Amino acid sequence: MRFNTLQQWLSWQESLHNKEIDLGLDRVRQVYQQLHYPAFNIPVISVAGTNGKGSSVAILASIYTQAGYRVGSYTSPHLIHYNERIRINQQPVDDARLCDSFARIDKARAEISLTYFEFGTLAAFDIFHQAESDGELDVIVLEVGLGGRLDAVNLLDADVMLITSIGLDHTDWLGDTREAIGFEKAGIMRSHKPAVYSDPDMPQSIQAHADKIAAPLYRLGKEFNFEQRQLDWQWSGENTLRTALPRPALVGEHQYKNAAGALKVIELLSARLPVSQAHVRQGLVDVRVDGRCQIIPVNQSMGGQTLILDVAHNADSVQCLAQLVSEMKSSGQVHALVGMMRDKALAESLQPMRELVDHWYIVKAPVERAAETAQLAAIIGTFPAVSSTCFEQIAVAFSEMQLQAKKGDILLVFGSFYTVAAILPSWISE
Repeated sequence: MRFNTLQQWLSWQESLHNKEIDLGLDRVRQVYQQLHYPAFNIPVISVAGTNGKGSSVAILASIYTQAGYRVGSYTSPHLIHYNERIRINQQPVDDARLCDSFARIDKARAEISLTYFEFGTLAAFDIFHQAESDGELDVIVLEVGLGGRLDAVNLLDADVMLITSIGLDHTDWLGDTREAIGFEKAGIMRSHKPAVYSDPDMPQSIQAHADKIAAPLYRLGKEFNFEQRQLDWQWSGENTLRTALPRPALVGEHQYKNAAGALKVIELLSARLPVSQAHVRQGLVDVRVDGRCQIIPVNQSMGGQTLILDVAHNADSVQCLAQLVSEMKSSGQVHALVGMMRDKALAESLQPMRELVDHWYIVKAPVERAAETAQLAAIIGTFPAVSSTCFEQIAVAFSEMQLQAKKGDILLVFGSFYTVAAILPSWISE
C-alpha cells in the first residue's frame, strides 16, 4: 500500500492530476475495466441536476432503509469528513475500507492519471462491488457530480435515472444556458431505461435526448404529481396514490419536488424493491442532510437567536434560502456570513439576499477556488444593508456576528460547502 492513512491518500490525490476538473470518461473507464468487476446485480439509481441532488439521494436512502433494504449511497462533496461521501446503511465507511479501496485503484490505474473526484468515485464503485459480493447491499444510489454526460459517475449504467431541477451553475464546463446544461445532465439517461425529471420546468433538450435514445421519461406535473394540503400532502403516479404523507423533514418548499421525484423512482423499482406506505412516511420524517437549510433551534446559549446553515451557492439555491429567511424573519435583523467560489455567478447568486440581510460578514472560503472578499464586498456594497465587513478568518467573522446579534435575530451562514463546513462542527448534533 502506497500510504498508511486516509489523509495521506487524500493529500496525494489532490496533486496527482494536472487539472482539478477534467471531464471525460476515457481514463476512469480504463481503470475501472482493470478492476474486472461484473455488472451489479442489484438496482442502481443515478441522480443528476443542478440543485436538489443531495436531498434526493438522502430521501431515497432514508425510505429504502426504513423498508429494510441495505443501501449504498455516494455523494459529493463532503462537509466535515471525507468518509461522508460513501455510506453503507446510512453510515460512512471507515478509513480502513477507503484505504484498501484506494490501494486497489492505485494498482489498477498503473500510470493513468486520475482527478481527486475520479479517485473517490472509483472507490465508491469498488467498495459497493465488495459489499455486494459480501451480501451487504440491496440497492445503490449515486449522486452525479458536476455534470452528467462526461461525469465519472456516468461510467455506470443505472437502472433508473433521476434528474432534479436545472439552473445556471458550472457554466464554464456545462454551457451558459439551461438548454445546454440540460443536455449535459440528460447524458446520464440510457436507452429503454426509465428516467425521472422532478421539476415542472424542464429544458426541451432533456426531452429531445430521451426521444433520441428511446428512454421513457416521467415528468413532474405530467406522469406524476403531488398536492400540498393544510396538514399533509399526497403523491400520485400512474399506478400509485400515496396519501396523508408527512412533510419532508428537510426544510424548504422545494423539498416536495425532490420527494415527489424520489417517490416516482421508488414506484418504477417497486417490482424489485417494494416499499410500503408506512415506510415512505417514516423515511420522509427521518431524512436528514446536514448543511442544507439546516436550522439550529433557538436556545439560550445563543442569546435567543436562530442559526441557519446552507451550502447554497447559485442563484436558484440562494433563492430557496431567501424564501425560508423571509418566512422566518419577524422583528429581528438578519446577519449573514458569506464565502463563495470565484467561478460562480456571484452577483446573480447574492441578489436574492439583497433586501433581506441587514449585516454582512464577508469571508474568503478556505480553498484556492474561493472568491476574494473584495469581489464579494463590491457586489454587496450596492445592497441596502446596514453594514458589511470583511474578515480574514471565518471563525473571527462568526464570533463577531454572534457578538453583534440580538435576541430574535437570524444568523445565516451560506455560500459554499467550505464556508458551512468551517462552522458546522460546533453545532452538529451527533
